[in-house]
Amino acid sequence: MNHPARSLPRRARTALAATALALTLGGWPAARAQPAIDAEKQALIDRVLALWHPETIAIVMVQRPATQAMEKSAIAMQTAHVPKEKMDKTLQDIAVDVQKYVDSATPVAKASAKKNVGPAVAPLLAQNFSADELRQLVAMLESPVKGKFEKIVPQMESAIGQRVQAEIGPEIDKQIQAMTQAVGTKLRVAATLN
Repeated sequence: MNHPARSLPRRARTALAATALALTLGGWPAARAQPAIDAEKQALIDRVLALWHPETIAIVMVQRPATQAMEKSAIAMQTAHVPKEKMDKTLQDIAVDVQKYVDSATPVAKASAKKNVGPAVAPLLAQNFSADELRQLVAMLESPVKGKFEKIVPQMESAIGQRVQAEIGPEIDKQIQAMTQAVGTKLRVAATLN
């Protein structure tokens, strides 16, 4: 019995084989071009991206390990009952290493994010927003009221934090201490069992 592909002309068989190979290796679907975005929509998308600064997402992701390193270091020293003066000095030394990481990783993440934001986000904006909706989004992002609101966000967060700290700070501190001690005990037990 003849194979159906063998009845195709040689060029067609070669093209079919190349297509099958590319699909098997995963080459073509990932490289599929996005539909072209019309000039008006692209200009609006470019404006949205310039006003929104989505690169901060990558910066936060890259800086998160630094924050976690400081937090985990403090917890580890508290668990080990390191004297306060020694703990403060060690945390200051650790902060130097953490800052070195932040200073070197942040510009790299920011540059990569700026390079990749357009290709990653522009198609999503184009697919999900009409030109009129993009104009509204630009107007919202350019709004002086939005800017004024964003300027006081840190003050509002601080005000909430101070009130919450005053109201439940001692209770939360006790719970953090209890959790830290429980975790420390389990870690010590696990370390001695090895």
